[in-house]
Amino acid sequence: MCGVAQYVNLWGTMVGYTITATISMAAIRQADCLRRDGAGAGARCDAPGTVLMLAFSVVQVVLSQFPGLEHITWLSVVAAAMSFAYSFAGLGLSVGHWVSRGGGGLGGRVAGAAAASSTRKLWNVLLALGNIAFAYTFAEVLIEIQDTLKSPPPENRTMKKAAMYGIGATTIFYISVGCAGYAAFGSNAPGNILAAGGLGPLWLVDIANMCLILHLIGAYQQVYAQPVFASVERWAASRWPEAKFMSSAYTVSVSIPLLQRGSVTVAPHKLVLRTAIVGATTAVALAIPFFNAVLGLLGAFSFWPLTVYFPISMHIAQGKIARGTKWWCLLQALSMVCLVISVAVGVGSVTDIVDSLKASSSPFKIVG
Repeated sequence: MCGVAQYVNLWGTMVGYTITATISMAAIRQADCLRRDGAGAGARCDAPGTVLMLAFSVVQVVLSQFPGLEHITWLSVVAAAMSFAYSFAGLGLSVGHWVSRGGGGLGGRVAGAAAASSTRKLWNVLLALGNIAFAYTFAEVLIEIQDTLKSPPPENRTMKKAAMYGIGATTIFYISVGCAGYAAFGSNAPGNILAAGGLGPLWLVDIANMCLILHLIGAYQQVYAQPVFASVERWAASRWPEAKFMSSAYTVSVSIPLLQRGSVTVAPHKLVLRTAIVGATTAVALAIPFFNAVLGLLGAFSFWPLTVYFPISMHIAQGKIARGTKWWCLLQALSMVCLVISVAVGVGSVTDIVDSLKASSSPFKIVG
């Protein structure tokens, strides 16, 4: 069950990254248009989301054919640096926008964003919980990271310390960005704060969005796509072990800066399978291009099985906690509460997607 949740979440995150990258590319294009034509350009500056999303997917198809991409250290370093850059830029721009408004009043209100009905308000709350769950879930990479650690000290001790510092720093940063963005824009704050209108100097917003796009390009391949590719290719190889198509490969001589390779091996089955996976990912992103709803649904699906159920079950097994004892009951109660919340969040996210599809004039219009 956890394995299914793991791979679905990896693939679902690829969908979310495709939508996020498209929103940032659209924001850059719109900013360039406003600089060129002025604020009166209006609808003429709307970016063609479908074309931008297809362009991002083409880049991913090309990158997916390079062997050993997940082992290139400098790509991970660049992606991490870009992550820090756009995160601090978003925080600084939000604070700057709030200060430019006078700094005396907050853009939001204690009751949160207004809604058409109490039911709609409940769906919005659940959707927000799903976004928080998605932001905090790092179970997809936790086991892989721990598997690469060397001992001594024991891997679990190192991982506990890393998780404590990582979650602590993440919490502080998330709260800072959330409060700053809400203070600056109130209920009009978009899911991607870098796509907010009137956010600081356009050139700085462009740089932040470019950093975000570069981070997503690297993380899409290294963290999420490569495990999905490997799993599908293993299944295909076991399904058709005698097929010549699955074993054939061709070497192509190329000169690629920084990769330190004089040739690239092209396997037809990888070309077909990886292109098909990226294509399917893009098709889903085009069909439901709703940033908050997609991330909320991913958070609902992955939070309980990977972040709650799996580690609690492992702890009970490793600690030999007997069924029916106080600690066993408390841990199971915690798991069940989180399960109920995840199901409710999933219902809220699906409801928001359905409502957005009904309200959207175009099924492929990117919504941030």
